[in-house]
Amino acid sequence: MTATTAWRADPYDCALRTGRGPLFLRRHDGWLLPLEIERWCGAPDRGDRSVLDRCRGTVLDIGCGPGRLVAALAAEGRRALGIDISPEAVARTLRLGGAALCRSVFEPLPAEGRWETALLIDGNIGIGGDPAALLRRLRQVVSPAGRLLVECAPVDIDECCEVRVDDGRGGRGTPFPWARVGVRALAGYADGAGWDVADRWDLEGRPFLSLASQSPPATGP
Repeated sequence: MTATTAWRADPYDCALRTGRGPLFLRRHDGWLLPLEIERWCGAPDRGDRSVLDRCRGTVLDIGCGPGRLVAALAAEGRRALGIDISPEAVARTLRLGGAALCRSVFEPLPAEGRWETALLIDGNIGIGGDPAALLRRLRQVVSPAGRLLVECAPVDIDECCEVRVDDGRGGRGTPFPWARVGVRALAGYADGAGWDVADRWDLEGRPFLSLASQSPPATGP
């Protein structure tokens, strides 16, 4: 495989290198979801700041992408780690001054069970195509008193499907499972996975939920 072929084979990494789109998620039927690559590669906006302001203690950013949230936390002297399966995303996060590992959330992670805040922003509740499984996994990652901050889809949707990254110019990545989940559906998945909705807010068309671990059932004497 030539360098040119390798570059074209991964439009997501290409977009991260340049900081520009266009970039889409393409479903098998041809439907396209635009990805906000320029926003992801820019400085945190008001919606991002509303998330950062709610972070407490140590922070794990799952699917950190180009690292704007991890870098912003690091600049404030806060302990944060990003994880992403894209080496280019991890490299960009490191260049911005954040800490990051090339790792899937379903692989062993540092400090499992001790993270005080975990983030699923920019649609990352869709990782793995199974929101219930992802939320159950994060019960093992986040501390019992911690919080999980999740950005939901801005529409009432509950969809799991196979997609691929598409640059709109003929470059397409390999297929992978993904999910899109609105507020109502996420609340249902959260309850089934042992999370309570502790807070909800919307900013600039982006809905967010803060999830807390459900209290264990009371036991008799």
